[in-house]
Amino acid sequence: MTGAGEAAPARRRGLTVLPLVALIFYDVSGGPFGIEDSVRAGGGALLPILGFLVLPVLWSLPEALVTAELASAFPTNAGYVAWVSAAFGPAAAFLVGFSKWASGTLDNALYPVLFLDYLRSGGGLVLSPPARSLAVLALTAALTYLNFRGLHLVGLSALALTAFSLSPFVALAVLAAPKIRPSRWLAVNVAAVEPRAYFNSMFWNLNYWDKASTLAGEVEEPRKTFPKAVFGAVGLVVGAYLIPLLAGTGALPSETAGEWTDGFFSVVGDRIGGPWLRVWIQAAAAMSNMGLFEAEMSGDSFQLLGMAEMGMIPAIFARRSRHGTPTYSILCSATGVVILSFMSFQEIVEFLNFLYGLGMLAVCVPPVVLITTVMCLASARTLVVSAAVAVAGVAMYYGVEHMKATGCVEFLTPVPPDSLRGSSSSSSSSAASDNGGDDDVEDVCALLLAAGEHAGEGVSVSKENY
Repeated sequence: MTGAGEAAPARRRGLTVLPLVALIFYDVSGGPFGIEDSVRAGGGALLPILGFLVLPVLWSLPEALVTAELASAFPTNAGYVAWVSAAFGPAAAFLVGFSKWASGTLDNALYPVLFLDYLRSGGGLVLSPPARSLAVLALTAALTYLNFRGLHLVGLSALALTAFSLSPFVALAVLAAPKIRPSRWLAVNVAAVEPRAYFNSMFWNLNYWDKASTLAGEVEEPRKTFPKAVFGAVGLVVGAYLIPLLAGTGALPSETAGEWTDGFFSVVGDRIGGPWLRVWIQAAAAMSNMGLFEAEMSGDSFQLLGMAEMGMIPAIFARRSRHGTPTYSILCSATGVVILSFMSFQEIVEFLNFLYGLGMLAVCVPPVVLITTVMCLASARTLVVSAAVAVAGVAMYYGVEHMKATGCVEFLTPVPPDSLRGSSSSSSSSAASDNGGDDDVEDVCALLLAAGEHAGEGVSVSKENY
């Protein structure tokens, strides 16, 4: 086994608040594209409006706060894998890392599909199945290459994409204002409600706040940057959902609830503003899917890099390109996207929600009821495939441990706790005294990581360690 410094060049820390806000926005949302099905599944406007008002408080904000706190304490690309390792040991951390990487790869398989759905909606481009498959492959290859070129470029691009993706909905809200009838927001057809589709749509559009933690090793001053970026992203996500939803459902007759399916916002734009607004929304959807793909690919690939630096997976996944990006981790994630892209939109959403729930149960227990509800509504196929992924994760963990023992594959030694600290070890004593609170947090972080590394050896951490 080799040291961490032999596998990759020095980390390039550079993400600041605004690029990180944009990346978190795309990790979680990317705009109102994809929330349309919640209106149909909710039997009208009332349930999705209530959902996007209540669930951010019950689910999104707590998860965002957990992410901000733990990413500040563990500024490493392993993110939530490091959290679980410190609390429950390496075996649980590996299983969480594998299930959440699989969930994230599934999530990324949605975006080429959504891109083509928006081109097709409203009488746009219609492709035959073979041509559609080729288009998915071409999109995946192009977006993967952009991610390969550097995280700094991805962060700056995410800022521009955020502005462009939300711009047509500002116009939509202005044009819809004279046509809005507030009574339409209270419409609900109980007989048309589909709980399974409704909860899957709501949950999918409001989770993944913890995904940004896998970029903590690339963030400038994570203890200051992460809390600011997370709070900014929460407000941006909620506003990006509610404003277009209120405008569209308030301006169109309640009887159109059954028409709200994936890509319907372009139709809403056509009915309210005309063809020019429909084309604008379709273009925004296409650009948004680029941002979603890039943010998800970054999180997934840097997670694998962080796991390799912890010695959990082979060292090859920690190797960086000249652009500072993890080459083999990106290729691994892209391969998973291509394999899974044959599934339908609803199947992918249901599957990734189930796997995401498995991972979150190990990280943060509350709110277990919401996660369990989503998982219990899954189809038999989802249960079988998800169980297969869980079994494969266990088998892979012991397979990797066997490879470590035999030395047939190169692995990195786990990164020492001191190297995960956010501040430089060479800082002066006066600076250390000025930041005594940060030093205390770093000491606790080091102790937690040390406890996690020795969890299986019966080593305890007592007050004397402080």
